[in-house]
Amino acid sequence: MAKPGYGKRSAPDQQARTRHDFALLPTRERYVAGFVDHLPDGAAMSVKTLAKQLPLYGQQAVSTALTALSVAGHLRRVRCPVVGASDETRWVFRTFWSRTARDNEWWNTYLATEKATQTAAPAPDASARDTAPPSPLAPAEEEPPLPTEPEHPRTEQTPEPTAVPQQRTPARALDTEPAPAAAPATPHTVEASPAYLALARLGRDDHRLTLSADDCTTLEPLAAKWLARGVSVDYLTSALTAGLPARVDSPVGLLRRRLTDKIPPRLPAAESPSPDAPAPAHHLLVECTDCGRPGPPQALPDGLCRPCRTTHSGAPENPPHPADIADVKAHMNNLRDLLKPV
Repeated sequence: MAKPGYGKRSAPDQQARTRHDFALLPTRERYVAGFVDHLPDGAAMSVKTLAKQLPLYGQQAVSTALTALSVAGHLRRVRCPVVGASDETRWVFRTFWSRTARDNEWWNTYLATEKATQTAAPAPDASARDTAPPSPLAPAEEEPPLPTEPEHPRTEQTPEPTAVPQQRTPARALDTEPAPAAAPATPHTVEASPAYLALARLGRDDHRLTLSADDCTTLEPLAAKWLARGVSVDYLTSALTAGLPARVDSPVGLLRRRLTDKIPPRLPAAESPSPDAPAPAHHLLVECTDCGRPGPPQALPDGLCRPCRTTHSGAPENPPHPADIADVKAHMNNLRDLLKPV
């Protein structure tokens, strides 16, 4: 079996299995098709894995047989993007199998549907409570309590002093462990806003713009308006420190003027999609059965890309015209004449 999200997927609306399935195929393709048809959904469909299970043929023969089965309309290799729990998109690979031979129009129509996309998506894993072993901390069965002696009321008695001579014990050992001292109360500090911190750091970037705490508090609402319009702290700092005069007598006055006059325009908020809008569907990409090149279903008839389809057919799609062949021969003869020594 393949990992979750990979392997075989059965196409819908197939005919019932009979003894005469794949009878029109050659011996090798019929042998491979019969084996693949009996595999369960989710089984590994790589050439290497199938070759290990088929003793009569090697990897090259199995690869050629799968290509022939794709041309015959029995399988298509696809890849599907799936968004994981951490919003990370990964590709899962499936091989759709149909016992009933389908033409290109049927495969293109089916692979364009949402049902095919959902079929290609990985199945949810089994829940942890169904597969995980019982926790060692939880007993399987409750054991009956052990028998104990009946309890009797006990009275506290003060032990009498014994005749053991007293030993001198260090005073430190007799002392009890001191209780931990209470942590000193820390004054409650209010977290500074990004606008306040940006103003406070201006003096470190340029000593001409050193501000006091009161100055930062005064200018904080103006700087907050900049950040509210979508600009970053770096943009705000660059706008306030660019083109400063050689001497700044009043940093707070200069910054108040710049914060007021150079405030950026308010951009329109991006239109958020409505919650009732359907999520964009992920379409399947068909892979060339021979070389693995991806593409839309209509661009890979018979499940093969154009170069592999040309190689499989054994003849070029557009044979050259006889007149073109004659022109090429005449041109080559002319080149040979020019290369002859005089």
